[in-house]
Amino acid sequence: MNDARTPWYRELNRYHWFVLIVAALGWLFDCLDQQLFILARQPAMKDLLQISDPAQMKAAVDAYAGYATSIFLIGWATGGLVFGVLGDRIGRARTMLITILMYSLFTGLSAFSVTFWDFALYRFLTGLGVGGEFAVGVALVAEVMPERARPYALSLLQALSAVGNVTAALLNMTMGSLVEQGLVTSVWRPLFVVGAVPALLALVIRRRLKEPERWQSVSHKGAAARQLGSYGALFRDPRWRKNALIGLGLAFSGVVGLWAVGFFTMDLVGNVLTKRFVADGLSEQEVVGRVAYWKGITSLMINGGAFLGMYSFGIVTQRIGRKPAFAIGFVSALISTAAVFAFLTEFWQIFVLVPIMGFCQLSLFAGYAIYFPELFPTHLRSTGTSFCYNVGRFVAAVGPTMLALLTSQVFAKTDEPLRYAGLTMCSIFVVGLLVLPFAPETKGRPLPD
Repeated sequence: MNDARTPWYRELNRYHWFVLIVAALGWLFDCLDQQLFILARQPAMKDLLQISDPAQMKAAVDAYAGYATSIFLIGWATGGLVFGVLGDRIGRARTMLITILMYSLFTGLSAFSVTFWDFALYRFLTGLGVGGEFAVGVALVAEVMPERARPYALSLLQALSAVGNVTAALLNMTMGSLVEQGLVTSVWRPLFVVGAVPALLALVIRRRLKEPERWQSVSHKGAAARQLGSYGALFRDPRWRKNALIGLGLAFSGVVGLWAVGFFTMDLVGNVLTKRFVADGLSEQEVVGRVAYWKGITSLMINGGAFLGMYSFGIVTQRIGRKPAFAIGFVSALISTAAVFAFLTEFWQIFVLVPIMGFCQLSLFAGYAIYFPELFPTHLRSTGTSFCYNVGRFVAAVGPTMLALLTSQVFAKTDEPLRYAGLTMCSIFVVGLLVLPFAPETKGRPLPD
């Protein structure tokens, strides 16, 4: 069924669907963990820092939330580089099993933190597992899917990650309501306990998931087998070296834009609404509960837009090509994110500006899932994809720290430091546009062998 008029999903057999579902669940739960952290980091910092002066507390919470995010991203980047190599050397399915167990275990342990430093250690170790899952997941799906169905399947894989984020938002809203009613005392600790659940998916992977035939055939060939997961092989060949550096630049722009700006929208909303609820005379307990609820709503809005944006990217990139789709994505991400940080002050804007930002920003990540596997041969696919996504994340780890410094130092004397810091950081999307002219167009081409 290669007729272009045939819907792409008609080309998938039962095993294709099984692989897509398992890979999607792995990445979905991965994103659940990320979003739980984003939603929980402010209340966690308030509990763990234990600063009595309210004025000092506000600045410290925003700053240490940025530091914790940078530490998480460093763990993510480290894990991505290590497990990306393992994905090529020992197989996609085996590596996915290890990464899921790892991020589930340390997410659960985060609930038992007593200081900032042990919390940061657990987030670093969680990041190791989170970072490894993406590259092996997209390599697995890219190699198993039929050629024409591949970009659509990968965009759907990325789009379904929004379900994990939405689940995290609903959990946060539930915890906020329970705190407001006095039924629980902490928003963030129960959230991290729930984050340990994905470990159950490892049982399914161990029993039924097979290594792709493309990887199995290459892993038994002499020259290719000797270069499996080799950074030396990646950088000796001028073609793969160029692709790796281009992918790194593209990923850096989107990752910093999301993790050092976009995902701080929840904190921006929290700061805006805290001021309003305090002015309305609500008690501290009521303020905590309502802010958690509205941060959950904000996350829902981001990820509702994200789902549509990520799936749409797969359709657009098949129509007009990878490079034009990325160009549209970077420009729209810049404009929509700046609009949120410049103008968001009212409840209704959460339902209008935030979903548009989510659509534009997160669509780029579907582009990474589609494009990066197309840049590298089978014996280097997981390694190359991981390099692009995770070395970019190493460099991107300075982003939240930069935001924290802008918040606590440069704009500390303004009425809303986070707002002005976020606006300043939006310029990062220009980096992706500057890299794009050097990128190869891969639309319509088979995966390199």
